[in-house]
Amino acid sequence: MTQQTPDTEPLNLNSLTPRQIVEELDRYVIGQKDAKRMVAIALRNRWRRQQLPPDLRDEVMPKNIIMIGPTGVGKTELARRLAKLAQAPFIKVEASKFTEVGYVGRDVESIIRDLTELAINMVKSHRLEAVQQKAEQQAEERLLDLLLPPPPRPSFIESGEAPSPAPHDSYDTTRSKLRLQLREGKFNERTVEMEVKERALPIGVISNIGGLDELEGNLRDMLGGMFQGKKKKRLMKVPEALKHLTQEEAQKLIDMDEVVREAIAKVEQTGIVFLDEIDKIAGRERTTGPDVSREGVQRDLLPIVEGCTVNTKHGPVMTDHILFIAAGAFHVAKPSDLIPELQGRFPIRVELHPLSKDDFVRILTEPKGALVRQYHALLATEGLTVEFTKDGLEAIADMAVQVNERTENIGARRLFTIMERLLEEISFAGPEWPDTVVKITADYVRERLKDVVKDQDLSRYIL
Repeated sequence: MTQQTPDTEPLNLNSLTPRQIVEELDRYVIGQKDAKRMVAIALRNRWRRQQLPPDLRDEVMPKNIIMIGPTGVGKTELARRLAKLAQAPFIKVEASKFTEVGYVGRDVESIIRDLTELAINMVKSHRLEAVQQKAEQQAEERLLDLLLPPPPRPSFIESGEAPSPAPHDSYDTTRSKLRLQLREGKFNERTVEMEVKERALPIGVISNIGGLDELEGNLRDMLGGMFQGKKKKRLMKVPEALKHLTQEEAQKLIDMDEVVREAIAKVEQTGIVFLDEIDKIAGRERTTGPDVSREGVQRDLLPIVEGCTVNTKHGPVMTDHILFIAAGAFHVAKPSDLIPELQGRFPIRVELHPLSKDDFVRILTEPKGALVRQYHALLATEGLTVEFTKDGLEAIADMAVQVNERTENIGARRLFTIMERLLEEISFAGPEWPDTVVKITADYVRERLKDVVKDQDLSRYIL
């Protein structure tokens, strides 16, 4: 498959085979071949399901996945890139922030409500892009009406007197000239008076008490609708006024009922939920105390993952065909510590491997948004050129492996702390060194980090 340029749009899912999906994921995530194969198959199965007859299509359930591996090896990034590739509604949530119904905290149904809101915003954005050109044209006409109000129409014409076309022709000519000047930016410093709607909620929200999310949203809509009619006049610069009018016109051109229907269909058929830290709720109930709701959260998650109907303020949403990807380090607990019913809803388990020195070198240089490219671009804004030599990159990777082994293994995230420490002096003094080339060699890396790496207690705090 031909590599995409960085500026191209995501490929159409219909044209991607599992092998091509893996190749796309390789552009952002280093290693983890087994996990990439599993998620690629899961994504392709969604397309395959859509090709089936309707009676069989409803019987094909998504094969949910549990990713097992230490932090910083690419679990979240894999799921996020997969959703972006599929252009599907995607939400990442931490399982540990939910509590059993009856306890203070968020209830699990809020996952689907949040996913629905995200899907509506996604569909709305696409619709707004489609009508942007027409909205800009209509906004331009409204702004010209403010700059040059139309002439009053004559109330009557005396008998025997033919209407004079001159004033109207003169108005059209002037309006055309103003339109040309507006497009050339000659009115950018001019202000116009506009009426804008106020939409303010006169009371505070309830709170984030679990189970009241939907009630809070309904109250916002109800009270917002009661108080949104008030208008006030504002003075705006012409570019700001044009932007405001364009937004207003775009909103008028889209059908929100149709947007909601399409968004709910997207959630039900292509939605992806990434449940992070699933291992934090994997413990079985043994004692009372802070962990009293672990198994309760699993029981509450079960109907969502199995397939149920969740009521949202936009209507019911079915979760039967939403793909759930769970992830956790499972240092203490094991996947078998989950309740059996929940285990059965995650039939695919894949282990992600710890990162090696070679993986770190590749992470620094190969992905589209690699750290080396980021720092090179950031410091180039100061006129400073930073070059990383091959032995310098290997030294950085070697440091990351050492620190991960001696302290906590946080995977690729260790590279962020090491790179910041390594380039601290350059980042601070960079503006004073324009047109300078700085080479990051192995000797430079060892010199900058020798004290921190040697002192284990110091490395715990700094790296």
